[in-house]
Amino acid sequence: MKPSQSRRKFFVHASAGLAGAGLALASSGLLRAQGEPGKAGRPDDLETERSAGEMITPSAQAAIDKGLAYLAARQNQNSDGAFGGGSYGKNVAVVSLTGMAYMSGGSTPGRGQYGANVRAGLRFVLSSCGDDGFITGPPNSTSHGPMYDHGFATLFLAEAYGMTMDEDIRPKLSKAVRLIIDTQNDEGGWRYQPQKREADISVTICQVMALRAARNAGIHVPNETVERCIEYVKKSQNDDGGFMYMLQGGPSAFPRSAAGVVALYSAGIYEGKELEKGLEYLMRHVPRGGFSRESHYFYGHYYAVQAMWHAGGEFWKQWYPAVRDELIERQREDGSWTDAISAEYGTAMACIVLQMPNNYLPIFQR
Repeated sequence: MKPSQSRRKFFVHASAGLAGAGLALASSGLLRAQGEPGKAGRPDDLETERSAGEMITPSAQAAIDKGLAYLAARQNQNSDGAFGGGSYGKNVAVVSLTGMAYMSGGSTPGRGQYGANVRAGLRFVLSSCGDDGFITGPPNSTSHGPMYDHGFATLFLAEAYGMTMDEDIRPKLSKAVRLIIDTQNDEGGWRYQPQKREADISVTICQVMALRAARNAGIHVPNETVERCIEYVKKSQNDDGGFMYMLQGGPSAFPRSAAGVVALYSAGIYEGKELEKGLEYLMRHVPRGGFSRESHYFYGHYYAVQAMWHAGGEFWKQWYPAVRDELIERQREDGSWTDAISAEYGTAMACIVLQMPNNYLPIFQR
């Protein structure tokens, strides 16, 4: 199959290399300009961008400030850049998501209010990179699945590199990307282990976002890798617009369906029936307030808010205020959000969601 025009452009723009965060952001701007105006899922919704700053209300900003302060206090208890307590304290995905939460507020490694915390987390992730490129925590760390950890950690490294062009990051980032490329299975996806065996939509999106961020930062990603991934994601969509977990079949569910839509956006697809059906499915799950016990709550909303940000227009205008107000309601007095994985994980995810309108991270550029 020949790549579509938008995907060909997506995989060409970074090949000349990027010279600092300004060009990394500019590259995303070039991608925005390639979308077709007037289509659902277009990446150039200027009206949405103009109104985005108004979306973070004073109460939302207060929740963000409390959340980031909670994370910083927890992280500063451990000199290695991870977290001192909890079974996921030294999980590289949790540390990486926390770093992205700080960066979503404008801090970068060594700069800004939480610059020291971003740098500490970066140091921990870099120290967790193996010679083969695999990024995983120490033997006593807890993991839901090693390739989840690797995907989020690679994404964090790519974002940090794209924002700083720190050459200490590039060699390990390149190896991490190479491992993702080499472990893609015959279906086009990835699973829990760095092996070319099974695949599921959830782990696959983690790798797709990592590859997209790395490509934006000037790291080579073969066209074939992404073309195969796009086919896998498309095959994972059910007739109702949601996404099954694995290609063997199964029902749709909100968290993985949000991930599936973002996988398409991250691969450079901004229009088409798959996106339209996927967005329609997600809109049946607009947050309604209260304290939902839905499994993978933060995971689902982390991807859903990205999907709506990229979709723009009424999708964004309906979704963000709803999830914003629900998250404010769910926040604990100490500034955290609870989750079965850990409070640090839930808090980092919530802060990333709430700060989406800032548009600071290159991977979220529209």
